[in-house]
Amino acid sequence: MTTEATLPSTSASPTARQVWTRARGIALALVVLLAGAITIAVLRSDARHGELDPRSADPGGSRAIAELLADRGVDTRVVTTLDEAASAAGPDTTLLIAVPDLLTRSQQSRLHDAFAGSGGRTVLVASGSASVERLAPGVTADPATSLDSTLSPACDLPAARRAGTAETGGVRYTTTHLDADECYPSERLATLLRIPAETGDGDTVVIGAPDILLNNRLDKQGNASLALQLLGSRPHLVWYLPSLSDTSATDTDDERGFFDLLPSGWLWGTLQLFIAATLAALWRARRLGPLVPEKLPVAIRASETAEGRARLYRKADARDRAASALRSTTRTRLAPLAGVPVPQAHTPEALLPALSSHLHDGEGQDLHTLLFGPPPSDDAALIALADQLDALEREVRRP
Repeated sequence: MTTEATLPSTSASPTARQVWTRARGIALALVVLLAGAITIAVLRSDARHGELDPRSADPGGSRAIAELLADRGVDTRVVTTLDEAASAAGPDTTLLIAVPDLLTRSQQSRLHDAFAGSGGRTVLVASGSASVERLAPGVTADPATSLDSTLSPACDLPAARRAGTAETGGVRYTTTHLDADECYPSERLATLLRIPAETGDGDTVVIGAPDILLNNRLDKQGNASLALQLLGSRPHLVWYLPSLSDTSATDTDDERGFFDLLPSGWLWGTLQLFIAATLAALWRARRLGPLVPEKLPVAIRASETAEGRARLYRKADARDRAASALRSTTRTRLAPLAGVPVPQAHTPEALLPALSSHLHDGEGQDLHTLLFGPPPSDDAALIALADQLDALEREVRRP
């Protein structure tokens, strides 16, 4: 009984020092991760400056291909608004849309209508599901991107056959156009499509990655050859860099939700993370089947066991279970002292009369409430119950 009586005096709430000791490893890891993220962001803050811009000499720019095209008599003009891009439509013009997914739905529809029957060429760079179905009807972007960046042509398109292997791996496409050229396949899905126009000599080229246009990738594989042939088929190249300052992007009829702005890969990735988290939760949950008792490899002091159980009871706010354990243990010890068999220790009709005859002073002692009563209402009542049970056992043991 003395072990049980010490339960209320044990502090079940961790101190601030204990909380810090347990959490400092996680806090340190978070600080290091945050510092690393800030450092990388600062170092790479200008890494995307001028990306796919034919005026930029940065590694991610496209000035090199513009210079090569100029040597072959193709003039390159950069535009940043939809009106400039749409007005450039013509049979002698190639329109390159650098980031099609930045365009709103209405911008995509207007741009397609402007070039649909112009006889020129439209080149879409890494166009995802948010844009390709409007800019190139009949073409669908697959949610899963290519695992390989360097691919072989595997098609009859002359430009692709002359260029050979190139770094087109990225977004993969399927099409319903039977006369389309499907090139550079990755797992049977094309990363470069050329769709002829229904009338005239115009066409639309969809390429899954921007690598063949970048300064630091132009000399790899057949990137330069493929880029020159795709962009140099007409004497004029209009390089459209969609801008957030374009007033046509503020069309009130164009409503795009948050999920429309996310690339499809993020949605699939989030779903995979959710499934992984669910499986991890199931793995860490309660094991299936009955509990298997095991022998402890070392002896544990009774006081440590009592303290551990007390902390668990306190954490779960389980005063009813704690009181039940105290009363049950007390009844089991008192029964032999009162001459009652242990199997009948938890039967009030057998235990209480025998105990009453062994008490030297029973004034104010309600044995039934003490040994079989309701659970205490608060921690103070639980402490009082433990003290009363301890006092009862001492009284019965006193000769």
